[in-house]
Amino acid sequence: MTDPRILVLIPARMASTRLPGKPLKDIVGLPMIIHVLRRAQEAAVGRVAVATDTQEIADAVTAHGGVAVMTSPSHPSGSDRIHEAMQKLDPAGQAEIVVNLQGDFPTITTDNIRDVLPPLEDPAVDIATLASQIHTEEEDLAPSVVKAIGTSLGGKRMRALYFTRATAPTGDGPRYHHIGLYAYRRAALERYVSLPPSPLELQEKLEQLRALEAGMRIDFTIVDTVPRGVDTAADLETARSILSKS
Repeated sequence: MTDPRILVLIPARMASTRLPGKPLKDIVGLPMIIHVLRRAQEAAVGRVAVATDTQEIADAVTAHGGVAVMTSPSHPSGSDRIHEAMQKLDPAGQAEIVVNLQGDFPTITTDNIRDVLPPLEDPAVDIATLASQIHTEEEDLAPSVVKAIGTSLGGKRMRALYFTRATAPTGDGPRYHHIGLYAYRRAALERYVSLPPSPLELQEKLEQLRALEAGMRIDFTIVDTVPRGVDTAADLETARSILSKS
């Protein structure tokens, strides 16, 4: 039975610059958003819904037995979209933790979704996320691969100090590929969306820096696999290849 204190929300919109309409792109017979929805349902950590501004996406979700929440088309980020969806789905405030699962992660595993939650067992943590160790020079050098820089808390958990598109930290030692899956305490999400964009957020084009600059604590779990985000037609073909074999 899923935990009513946890709400898993999947923001999805049609207006993608590099791959318009991507939530409904077919991957082995199902729209991409349905693959993400099913992984979230199979993870069985909480109530699951898709937050969208497009009726076509909502119709696809409900046709496959999911819950869709219509949200404003003017939201600047997925975090703002899930905040509105949270307010609509849970006006009484029963949900204490809100997971923001990107709708373009069709290859995400149920383990990845579950692994984002343990850092919030520490009451000092506001936001939890994931990262995976980088093992190739291509990942190391690519600005599209966001690096999570943190201090070890033992085991597979780290406290985030910074996120950057640069190859960092310098020198010998591991570097970590940040995975854009977040679990917020409800109060942390409320605070985050009330804050203006921060200077480092605007410079790096990384929204999580807004939270760090505001003094919020982000911890991340080190996981073994990185879900492949779908941003381009080539990414879509990669996802089709992966899921056709699963």
